[in-house]
Amino acid sequence: MLVTGGNRGIGRAIAEAFLAQGDRVAVTTRSGGAPEGALDVRCDVTDPDQVEAAFKTVEEAHGPVEVLVANAGITADTLILRMSEDDWASVLDTNLTGSFRLAKRAAKGMLRLKRGRIVFVSSVVGLLGSAGQTNYAASKAGLVGLARSLARELGSRGITANVVAPGFVETDMTAVLSDDQRAAIKQQVPLGRYATPDEVAGAVTWLAGDAAAYVTGAVIPVDGGLGMGH
Repeated sequence: MLVTGGNRGIGRAIAEAFLAQGDRVAVTTRSGGAPEGALDVRCDVTDPDQVEAAFKTVEEAHGPVEVLVANAGITADTLILRMSEDDWASVLDTNLTGSFRLAKRAAKGMLRLKRGRIVFVSSVVGLLGSAGQTNYAASKAGLVGLARSLARELGSRGITANVVAPGFVETDMTAVLSDDQRAAIKQQVPLGRYATPDEVAGAVTWLAGDAAAYVTGAVIPVDGGLGMGH
């Protein structure tokens, strides 16, 4: 299986959860630092040639990729009137187009196998919206349409495509928030706390496991109830 952006935060927790199950795991990063026991592959998902090279490396080491977890993502937050073309394009290219590149390449091997699991890591923001994050929210919402279209396109070959939509999670990305911001967010969350990366990983490993063989085109929220109704 292949987990992108697996050197820290949610991606690392996902990779470690699969490793704990005894799975053969490859992790792509831009700068290294995969968990111990995982195949560490350098890949910038905005570069199609690097995506192709990464898959070839993984296939040579582990065989065909049966599970893809597209997790790599970036932010470039600012209000719409201040958002540059690059702020928009870089986030969409990494988060949405990067996921398209990964899914397209993974599907090639999965179609031959006549089985496979594709899991996109989205965000509650993609469903709920967030001021100052129009680029990020659009990219994460796009993953839902991508997954549901793939679910219809690939389902007859035993391939599922699903989305996990985390809420606020204790990671480097949320650590930069001020105490006031963190307190305000917790007030909106029915469970009154942030998620741990392991709780997100649990949803991903479930979607990749036998128990979720009949689940496809689904959006699984792991958000403490923040996005209910969306």
